[in-house]
Amino acid sequence: MAKKSKNKVNVVYSTNPDFNYDYDSDEEMETLSPSEQDLRVLIDRKQRKGKEVTLVTGFVGSEDDLKDLAKILKQKCGVGGSTKDGEIIIQGNQITKILDYLVSEGYKAKKSGGG
Repeated sequence: MAKKSKNKVNVVYSTNPDFNYDYDSDEEMETLSPSEQDLRVLIDRKQRKGKEVTLVTGFVGSEDDLKDLAKILKQKCGVGGSTKDGEIIIQGNQITKILDYLVSEGYKAKKSGGG
C-alpha cells in the first residue's frame, strides 16, 4: 500500500467536493541563544532495563540545532546517544561533564532530579 499523507488535521471523512484539508504546519522553531535556553540535566533509569542515561531537556529550537548540540555532547563525553521528543539522551551517568560544557558555552543549565 502507498503511504498516505498523515499530516491532515481534524478530518475523518468529507463528502464536500470543495473541501480543503487543514494541514499540520511543519514550521521550524527559531532557536534561542544559549543565554536564553533553560536546560535541565537529569539521570533517568525508567524503561531502560536499569541502565542509566543522562537526559538534557528544555531545549527550544529547531531539530537540527538540537541534533548538533547532541553530537557535541556525545563527543565531549565519548559515549553514544540520540535525540528523541525534544530531549537529548546520552548514555551513562555523564551529568558533571554535560553541566560543565553547557555552562562554559553560556547555557543556563541546572541539575534536576535526585541522580
